[in-house]
Amino acid sequence: MRSFLLILALHASISYSLPIINASSFEKELLFAQEYLKKYFLLTLEEMPLYRLKGNNPVVQKIEEMQKFFGMEVTGTLDSATLEIMHKPRCGVPDVQKYSVFPNRPTWKKYDLTYRIMNYTPDMTRNDVDYAIEKAFEVWSNVTPLTFRKIYTGKADIMISFASGAHGDFYPFDGRGGTLAHAYAPGPDIGGDAHFDEDEGWTKDLRGLNLFLVAAHEFGHSLGLEHSTDPQALMFPTYRRADPRQFRLSQDDIKGIQTLYGSRVNRPSKSPELPTKPINMPNICNSYMTFDATATIRGEILFFKDRFLWRKQPQNPEVSVNLFSSFWPSLPSGIQAAYEIEAKDQVLLFKDDKYWVVRGTDLLTQYPKSIHSLGFPSYVKKVDAAVHNPFTMKTYFFVENNYWRYDERSQSMDKSYPRQTAKAFLGIGPKVDAAFYYNRHFYFFQGAKQLEYDVTFNQVTQVLKSNSWFGCHKQSL
Repeated sequence: MRSFLLILALHASISYSLPIINASSFEKELLFAQEYLKKYFLLTLEEMPLYRLKGNNPVVQKIEEMQKFFGMEVTGTLDSATLEIMHKPRCGVPDVQKYSVFPNRPTWKKYDLTYRIMNYTPDMTRNDVDYAIEKAFEVWSNVTPLTFRKIYTGKADIMISFASGAHGDFYPFDGRGGTLAHAYAPGPDIGGDAHFDEDEGWTKDLRGLNLFLVAAHEFGHSLGLEHSTDPQALMFPTYRRADPRQFRLSQDDIKGIQTLYGSRVNRPSKSPELPTKPINMPNICNSYMTFDATATIRGEILFFKDRFLWRKQPQNPEVSVNLFSSFWPSLPSGIQAAYEIEAKDQVLLFKDDKYWVVRGTDLLTQYPKSIHSLGFPSYVKKVDAAVHNPFTMKTYFFVENNYWRYDERSQSMDKSYPRQTAKAFLGIGPKVDAAFYYNRHFYFFQGAKQLEYDVTFNQVTQVLKSNSWFGCHKQSL
């Protein structure tokens, strides 16, 4: 927070016309703007010495990028008009998308799609929800060869749900106002799915948030469209109140969707289908289960194994499993190490001599980088495991029988490393396969065994099976 306020102050990017009542509300607006730019324009703020804050300012650049996107005067100033746009209810999909996340303009490889409504908002009757969703799909089927059929059981192409707060996809909702909904581009598993914030007041008319209007926008994302810069377009990111009975797609929307699927009259006689391959998923409750890597992300614990990714919220008994490519399709599977820097909302993923940095499902553009850019000697060819302590801002990298310690603040390796793992972490075997931090403990994975390690008292507190988080084995070893 301090670095953000300092950057803004040094570059005079704050307009003194802001209607700020006191220092507290002033700081609140700055923090809100920071989160907005991080969420929708992929702002990243690294710890930097003061002398490096002069020159190119990432905050000002992102404010200018936002102003240009919304057709405003480009000043780089956080003025009242810019804040007004930031405070408008809107879609949760970023306005800056990287094709490295959803490469090659993703589309469905068939024309007949299914959808399923997993649950219903209590704000509306079931019939009204069904009607709004059906009409939202018709917006797109009226101008493309696509058809949409509702199913009631099983896995549909587009799964629709209402949820509050954290709901298992790395993008928690923020309560009433702000983010209204979000959807994923076409693809397997979570691809195409649309989620709506239950904390909003959903309606069939203009009294609150019209479900039809928001759903039609989100289904545009489900079909592969990004946000439009045309304020009259359905795919413009902010919510615009309109009479649903008089709704018409803009030419910008029609041009975009027909670029992906063609027009309704030009539908081929046969819908193309992707070949399917059998997926052999490991048995998570196998007593010899091992993991390639583990990490946390936005309150969830991730377990990596080959092409698969298990997601677990510690307070929730349910476990989700997806293909790794469902979230990061441009990254290689078989991740070997991973860790979260919660303060930066980043997860670092390692394979062989390269690493990537992601925020949610977004891949930061300057990656991959070589692990040697972190300070590893040339003889280190891969990292076996990594874990970050958020209180000390130190990250521990495990390679064979040794470990290195990295300072995230100075972005450099600490001196006098590597050291032997077994000597520094009493009770931990020499080679660590995976690790993550949770609730003041490190969890070290060694084969099918998991060791809970108290970072305050530097001792092993429990020995568990590697899959103990999944309800397979309740007892300690």
